[in-house]
Amino acid sequence: MLGLIKKDLFVMKNNLKYFLLMILVFAFFAKESNIIYFIPIFISIMIFITTFSYDDYNKWDTYAITLPLSREKIVLAKYLTSLLLMVGTVLITFLLSFVIDTINHSFDFDEVFPMIFGGLFALVLLQSFMYPLIYKFGTEKGRIGLFVGVFAVSGLVGYLVNRVKIDTTALTGFIQFFNQYGILLLSIAMVILFVGSYFVSKRIYLKKEF
Repeated sequence: MLGLIKKDLFVMKNNLKYFLLMILVFAFFAKESNIIYFIPIFISIMIFITTFSYDDYNKWDTYAITLPLSREKIVLAKYLTSLLLMVGTVLITFLLSFVIDTINHSFDFDEVFPMIFGGLFALVLLQSFMYPLIYKFGTEKGRIGLFVGVFAVSGLVGYLVNRVKIDTTALTGFIQFFNQYGILLLSIAMVILFVGSYFVSKRIYLKKEF
């Protein structure tokens, strides 16, 4: 299984310099904006999708299932590689924000941490839905399906916010509760989403014919 992880890391390495360049360019133009906390996190999705595209193009799965590895481990290796990428991305994001904010004499950990954590949650959320879709429908259809779903949900939320009247008292109570327990609840949610996504992807992969 370690060989599978190395294979994906090698694929990402070939594109890493281009994505690092993109991060630096975006960071330069957005140095006065909070968007710098989200750029590396979402670019990492693009990096990891290349591993699926590479597998599809080279019909990797047809070969992989002939190896002395179970299909469960093939899927697990993908998720572990994704987890390593997430850890690296968070570190890069924190370092980038530290450097830029220090130059601007405005670094505040209490402000930076929630921003990076929020971006990480969004990343886990997107990946948790994207990977099963990719395993089910392939890279291109899975990616299109995810973005259609994101826009649909965003549109629905926007419609409900404009149409539904919200009790401001209840909303204030919710905000206070979230400020106190939000990090813990989102951390638990991320673990559930990511682990649940793995089991869904594994089930799809076990039944898939190549």
